[in-house]
Amino acid sequence: MLEIRRLVLLRELAIRGTIAAVAEALNFTPSAVSQQLSQLEKETGTQLLRKAGRRVQLTPQAEVLVAEVTEVLDTLERAEARLQAAATRVTGRVRVAVFQSAALAFMPATLRAMALRYPDVRVEMVQREPEEALRETWARDFDMVIAEQYPAHAAPHHPGLDRRDLTTDAIRLALPAEEESLHPVGSLDTARHMPWVMEPRGAASRHFAEQVCRVAGFEPDVRYETADLQAHMRLVESGNAVALIPDLIWAGRDTSARLLELTGSPRRTIFTAQRLAGAASPAARAFREILEQTASYGTATSTDSRRSPTGVP
Repeated sequence: MLEIRRLVLLRELAIRGTIAAVAEALNFTPSAVSQQLSQLEKETGTQLLRKAGRRVQLTPQAEVLVAEVTEVLDTLERAEARLQAAATRVTGRVRVAVFQSAALAFMPATLRAMALRYPDVRVEMVQREPEEALRETWARDFDMVIAEQYPAHAAPHHPGLDRRDLTTDAIRLALPAEEESLHPVGSLDTARHMPWVMEPRGAASRHFAEQVCRVAGFEPDVRYETADLQAHMRLVESGNAVALIPDLIWAGRDTSARLLELTGSPRRTIFTAQRLAGAASPAARAFREILEQTASYGTATSTDSRRSPTGVP
C-alpha cells in the first residue's frame, strides 16, 4: 500500500510548485522532501517527477495520484468532523485566515464569545490577504477564511470551498476635515487634485479605486501606497490624502474625516469560505455561527450616522 505521507508531499509539490516551498511549508529540509518523493517513485514503480530547468514537473502519472490523494484527504477530513460531531462537547481547533479590517471589526467579539461558550475550542487566527488566504484554505493551511470581494472584481473560486456571504459594507470617499486639509475638497471631481492613498497594485481595492477615478475622468495621483488601511485612515484624517475606504474600517471609532457616498452606492461583500469536507466539524460550525452573529450586530450599528448623504458625482 502506498504511504499516505509521501502522497501528501506529492500533492504539496503540485500546489506549491517547488521542493523548497514544500519543505518550508511543512518544516522539512529540501533533501528530506526529495528523498521521500524518490521513495514514492520506487513504491509506485513509475516516474513521478521530471526536471524542467532548475525546477521539477509532475508527470501525468503523478497528477493521477494527486487527484486521488485529494479525495483521500477529503474523506479523512469528513471522518474526523463526524467523529467530533458524535462527542458530547464541542472541542477541536479552528485555523482562520482573515484580512485586516475584518480582523479589527469582527474577531475581538467573536473570539470572546467563542471563549465563553465553547472553552474547549482553540481558535487560531492569521492575517492574510484574501486571494492568498482563499488558496491556502483550499490547500488545507487553514480551516476557514474571511475574505472580501469588491464590485466588478470577483474573488477567486477554488473547488471544494463552501462560500457564504457574511455582510456588505459601503465604500465611500474619505476626505479630510476642511480645517485639516491644505486643499479643501467636497466631491470626487475636486478630489482629483488631491494626493491619494491606495493599496499596492494587484489588490482588488486598488483596481476598484483606480476604475472609479478613471470613470470620473481622471487618473489619481497615488502618492502613498500601503496595504494597511489604518494608515489610510490616518493620512486622510491628518489632511494629507483622500481615499476610497469601506465602512468596516471605521467600526468602533469616531473619525474627523468626511465620508461621502459614491454614485451607485457601491458595496464590498465580505464572505467566509471553508472546505466542504470539514463542514460537519462542530468547532468550525460554532465559530462560523458566532462570527455571523457578530457581523450582523456590527452591520446594524455601522457608521451610517457619520456619513454624509451627499452623493459624489
